[in-house]
Amino acid sequence: MKQLANPGFNDRLTAAADAKKAMLARFKPKPTVVAETLVDRATLREQEREAVRIARVEEKERHRSERAAAEEAARLALLQDEQAMLEAKRTERKERKQLQKMDAQSRRAQRLSMYSRG
Repeated sequence: MKQLANPGFNDRLTAAADAKKAMLARFKPKPTVVAETLVDRATLREQEREAVRIARVEEKERHRSERAAAEEAARLALLQDEQAMLEAKRTERKERKQLQKMDAQSRRAQRLSMYSRG
C-alpha cells in the first residue's frame, strides 16, 4: 500500500533549497570547459609571443652576421688595395732599376768604345 506522505516544514525547506540549487547549477558555466578555453587561449598567446621573440632574435642575428660579413668584405677589399699598391710600387721600382742598369751599361759601353777608338 501506498503511504501518504505528509511532508513536514523541514522537508519542504530542504526540497525547495535543492530545487533552487538545481536551477542555479543549470545557469552556471561548466568550470572545466571555461578553464580549458582560457588555458588554450593563454597557451596560444604565449606560443605566439614566443614565436615573435624567436623571429626577432633570428632577425637580429641575421643583421649582425650581414654587418659582420660586410665589414669583413670591406677589410679584405682594403687589404687587397694595399697589396695592389705595394705590388705597383715594387713593379715601378724594378722597372726604374732596370732602366738605370741599362743606362749605366750603355754609358759604360760608350766610354769603353770611346777609349778603344781613341
